[in-house]
Amino acid sequence: MPAAAQEGTCALKFDQLKEAPELFGFHLGMTPDQVKSRSGLIKFGPADRFGVIKTSINPHYEPGFDKTEFAGVRTISLDFLDGRLVSLWIGYEETFKWPKFDDFVANFSKSLNVPADWPAKRNGRELTCDGFSLFASIIAAGPALRIADEIAQNTIAQRREKAAEEAEAEVVGDMRTLQYYPSDCSAKDDVPSTSRTIFKNKVEAESAGYKLAKVCQ
Repeated sequence: MPAAAQEGTCALKFDQLKEAPELFGFHLGMTPDQVKSRSGLIKFGPADRFGVIKTSINPHYEPGFDKTEFAGVRTISLDFLDGRLVSLWIGYEETFKWPKFDDFVANFSKSLNVPADWPAKRNGRELTCDGFSLFASIIAAGPALRIADEIAQNTIAQRREKAAEEAEAEVVGDMRTLQYYPSDCSAKDDVPSTSRTIFKNKVEAESAGYKLAKVCQ
């Protein structure tokens, strides 16, 4: 039985979604260059330390955008991880062709060929498929849709959690060299007690002018 006919379930992967015209050519997995091919007005900054790039466009308000090409769109937000689009959020005007929430979900289900049974979640409704999710809500009187790569979201969360743990972990400083050694770096044991100082975390060590020892990098 096709995934779209199985009420309450969704076995599709995001690369199996239909090319819905209401997404204006955007889809998960795109590179920044592929996104820029949709409009040269889309700008990107550098990736953060977790490999994430975020950008938004406002076709309704920003000069230069073809209002007919992005008809009914207020804002499009794009999140990338390691050079691939992993979150697409589109906020539509209240004049969008499917302004009523139930109609919005029902018609997008048909357009994407996914089940129409989206369970309620927070202030909207969400459908979870194989590795990605669809979340619909009403924002500023207009409907909105977010398509997210859940595997990528978990990767981002894990990277942030690891960074937080590393930031909070006690480190050993060497007063002779002004270098510090994380708790999981065995070279810390070679720092003599007469030169050893303890910092609560690497942030405190770096604030005191210490740098991460090369042997621990």
